[in-house]
Amino acid sequence: MALAQNLARIALGSVMTFAGVTHLTTAREEFQAQVPDWFPVDDDVVVVASGVVEIGLGAAFVALPKRRGLIGALLAAFFVAIFPGNIAQYVEGTDAFGLDTDRKRLVRLFFQPLLVLWALFGGGLLRRKGSQEE
Repeated sequence: MALAQNLARIALGSVMTFAGVTHLTTAREEFQAQVPDWFPVDDDVVVVASGVVEIGLGAAFVALPKRRGLIGALLAAFFVAIFPGNIAQYVEGTDAFGLDTDRKRLVRLFFQPLLVLWALFGGGLLRRKGSQEE
């Protein structure tokens, strides 16, 4: 595994594990504010469930390097799955995590594809043309 991919995997796994823990503790209300009004599940249930998923995927990404492809793909899918919540935060004008203007909320939307790419890269699922697995 390339050094850059390994570092990307460990960094993203660590960030996701930390974020998941904050879903369950210090930032719980902030995350609840990001659950779309139209979503048919209680905000707190969504936050707790997504936090547990983030902890599990993040810890697995760090601890199970031989499964990095599967976990990277699952993380990428997770980022896609939660993207409607980010869109809803922009459309509904919900303040959370310092995103207190439409401009800040709009700019944030462009970071989600980067997270998807980060997960795929850390999982070894993105390769330059002509590169080979080590």
